[in-house]
Amino acid sequence: MNKVRPSAAEAVADIPDGASLAVGGFGLSGVPDVLIRALHDQGAAGLEVVSNNCGVDGRGLGVLLAAGRIARVTGSYVGENKEFARQYLSGELEVELTPQGTLAERLRAGGAGIPAFYTPAGVGTQVARGGLPWRYAADGSVAVASPPKETRDFAGRPHVLEQGITTDYALVRAWRGDRHGNLVFRRAAANFNPLAAMAGRITIAEVEELVEPGGLRPDEVHLPGIHVQRVVGLSPAEAADKRIEKRTVRS
Repeated sequence: MNKVRPSAAEAVADIPDGASLAVGGFGLSGVPDVLIRALHDQGAAGLEVVSNNCGVDGRGLGVLLAAGRIARVTGSYVGENKEFARQYLSGELEVELTPQGTLAERLRAGGAGIPAFYTPAGVGTQVARGGLPWRYAADGSVAVASPPKETRDFAGRPHVLEQGITTDYALVRAWRGDRHGNLVFRRAAANFNPLAAMAGRITIAEVEELVEPGGLRPDEVHLPGIHVQRVVGLSPAEAADKRIEKRTVRS
């Protein structure tokens, strides 16, 4: 089956308002920037995003955030985006903070058909007890707080129940891919991308190098094409356009 789409715009054209999205990347490493920009141009709003972080101001998911297109974020790190902090504290954005390893496993579990699992991460904190501010009111009070979670002892150690995550769509970036959707991730891009791809009911992958059928050996495939529904090949310029969050230079 040929899953290649001629453009990122066509690949994201049917994503509706209010859709849930799992988005790969860690910081700005392995972020599907081309698909994110195409979704920005497409205009979908009220999006519910699941991602490790929400990009930075003007890059990655920060592009959608600045345009007011994101209504809710489930993530583990928010420290590099001033607009994110402003929207959250002013009550414009709902945020569910989750321990990073728990977030990774929630995505993997959802993709594997596991509805929930127990983990020791978060026991004894508001992650388990509830009360974390998900959304603030305009006056600074807590409008929506996280609910308490079920806990249970295993081998004498308490664990908290976490739910698996599935989303309507997933946007990911891979180093190499073929027309069947088989993907290979390179270095740090093999972070949340495979997990996000598993969690999406419709997964769209932008690939830096689109190879011919048979160009990938079975033993080098990181994510089989059964998890991917659409593939977009990047131009050399798009593939080379990679940013870092902070640049340090000598004075």
